[in-house]
Amino acid sequence: MFSKLLIANRGEIAVRIIRACKEMGISTVAVYSEADRDALHVSLADESVCIGPARVQDSYLNMAAILSAAAATGAQAIHPGYGLLSENARFAELCKECRIAFIGPDSRLISLLGDKERARDTMQKAGVPVVPGAGLVPDGETAQKEAEAIGFPLLIKARAGGGGRGIRLVRSMEEVLPAFSAAYAEAQSAFGDGACYMEKFLSPVKHIEMQILCDQHGNVVCLGERECSMQRKNQKLLEESPSPAVSPQLREKMMEASVRAAKAVGYQNAGTIEYLVDREGNFYFMEMNTRLQVEHPVTEMVTDIDLVKWQIRIAAGLPLDFSQKDISISSHAIECRINAEDPEHNFTPSCGKISLLHIPGGPWVRFDTALYQEYSVPPFYDSMLGKLIVRAKTREEAIRKMQAALCELVIEGVHHTAELQMDLLSEEAFLQGTYTTDFLSKRGVSC
Repeated sequence: MFSKLLIANRGEIAVRIIRACKEMGISTVAVYSEADRDALHVSLADESVCIGPARVQDSYLNMAAILSAAAATGAQAIHPGYGLLSENARFAELCKECRIAFIGPDSRLISLLGDKERARDTMQKAGVPVVPGAGLVPDGETAQKEAEAIGFPLLIKARAGGGGRGIRLVRSMEEVLPAFSAAYAEAQSAFGDGACYMEKFLSPVKHIEMQILCDQHGNVVCLGERECSMQRKNQKLLEESPSPAVSPQLREKMMEASVRAAKAVGYQNAGTIEYLVDREGNFYFMEMNTRLQVEHPVTEMVTDIDLVKWQIRIAAGLPLDFSQKDISISSHAIECRINAEDPEHNFTPSCGKISLLHIPGGPWVRFDTALYQEYSVPPFYDSMLGKLIVRAKTREEAIRKMQAALCELVIEGVHHTAELQMDLLSEEAFLQGTYTTDFLSKRGVSC
């Protein structure tokens, strides 16, 4: 097992990883930008190293600075969290060259599964259903020809896309060329790769993801699903597990497909396979995320399995000490993301000093955050303030518990989305579990 680990991230996920390391007896090294000098993860870690100015390109995406910090402090492993460098194949390869363990799959798998067009082909060969569509489209003229064959509506999607970027919905032939150009430009700017492919747009659909853990000894376990259909601009707002729309029979099929997919590529560490599910119960592979998900706590809540600890153990070469037959889910968990945004003014990002903070408590209530009173939320990074997670025996109890927790949550000094989450929990479509990915747009929320 590692004796010292560096966290190449910030905010709540950095705090989450530090806590797991402390419980495992592993010393921690935090890296931080000049804007994060007073951040919670910096004070919680055993050591901390400033790696550059506020801009992520100059700090949290500065591979040389992060690897230098790891070498200088004697860190044996690096946990990238989510976002930032977590799915950067080059960074994983550099860690290997520096003989530092990367907490995640190797660079080959990150490259394969990060290339969404190649991932589609791989899954199709493994017998996992994929959305009908076309492979890489080199130019607008080819895009028009493929669009005619696929039919409308359709999606133009960046090969290297993520977080909802590099995606354009096309409803007619007149929209193909401008949508292709926009998707290409956005992907080129965000990921340095503008290549796009095309898929049939399925609607209405559920967005369901399956959590897997795979060790270095060939063991693969699927920990069940997360319901992620409550979205704005392809960004998840609220997640729950298990999904109220997934029957035991469908769950078994999706879990089997997920295990088959992981084995087909020789996957190792934690990963998430995302699917679209239509009204008839047909499911289609969308993408695989080779990292920890923001919403991983709902799976931890219902399985009692610490995903971060197992990421670290797997990277250290330890085998899973449980199998598929040990996974039994008999409770329900819900997570609400609390973002520093103003829903009343088109979700404008908000920053400022936290003048008052009260975190909800009680059995099976968890708030993953890096906030503290008098902390100044900087304007440079992701808007997430924290994740409120609850667990109860039934979905109805979990909804009531979440409503109570949101009522108790107090964050003053910045605008945030807690009140919006309260509204969503009261929507009939949510209560019935019938909401789909287009729910918020139909409700009139700016998307």
